[in-house]
Amino acid sequence: MRNRFCPSGSLQKRAAAAVICLAASFAVCGCGRGEELTNPYSFEDRPVFADANEEEALGHLFAEDLCVVSDEASFSPSELDSEAGALFDLQEKRALYSKNAFERLYPASITKVMTALLAIKYGNLEDMVTVTEDAVITEPGASLCHINPGDQLTLEQLLYGLMLPSGNDAGAAIAVHMAGSIEAFAEMMNREAQALGATDTHFVNPHGLTDEDHYTTAYDLYLIFNEALKLPKFREVTGVSSYEASYVDKDGAPVTQTWKGSNMYMLGRKETPDGVTVFSGKTGTTKAAGSCLIMASSCGQDREYISVVLKAENRDKLYENMSKLITKIVN
Repeated sequence: MRNRFCPSGSLQKRAAAAVICLAASFAVCGCGRGEELTNPYSFEDRPVFADANEEEALGHLFAEDLCVVSDEASFSPSELDSEAGALFDLQEKRALYSKNAFERLYPASITKVMTALLAIKYGNLEDMVTVTEDAVITEPGASLCHINPGDQLTLEQLLYGLMLPSGNDAGAAIAVHMAGSIEAFAEMMNREAQALGATDTHFVNPHGLTDEDHYTTAYDLYLIFNEALKLPKFREVTGVSSYEASYVDKDGAPVTQTWKGSNMYMLGRKETPDGVTVFSGKTGTTKAAGSCLIMASSCGQDREYISVVLKAENRDKLYENMSKLITKIVN
């Protein structure tokens, strides 16, 4: 079970004080010697470290507002032929399905959810960013938004280039702008992951190109994506199927590009069950990671769900597995 306890600072201090008092009481009473106590402990005079009736004095369960997976054996793993998959009900705070949710796998471009989260949470979206040589990605098959060194875009524009066409070049540009280097930004990503409880995650880049030290789990991706969904700008950026970006190149000449998303449900190329609407998500594909997708769906006015499929054999299998998951929302 992934439920973790995270006490508040005040409660930690009280707990420490309680330990000191307990140790002192053992020293005073001389346990087991049966002699008369010269300074007997007085219950009436004891310090009060926490009053159970005072809400502010209680620690908070780390996962009290999160879905937890307590027993994968209760689900049928054969339903999915992807390596991992999970479905979470955000209102009921429970897992509706889980398969290998804690297995470390390559996330491919789903990595960019964390990059977007950091850009929105800690960056200034109005910043003008000058693209550096770090954005030159030469790996065959890498997805790009086709920006070039010297181009000038806002951080907000780069977010669309990151999340819609899944631009690895946009990820590098965001990382260098925010942290000064790819390595320093990866440290930011890892600190944020730890803060969210995603302890089976380690990032080395902002885009998800394969590295043996770059990994996560289906459950950790849920934690990260769930946090991102709390940001209205993340919902806005990932909630559209296309975006037109107008900016200038290194010579000041105007450039216009239209970037399109790749979520087949949001593009209308895959059907969802009646009553289910997909409103956000991120795909990812590499040879090592297979075909991957994390997304958010709604059913009714106030019911939202996160579903994730990792390491499907190909794109058709990816959507076949994802459709099986989101059908559980209405069944």
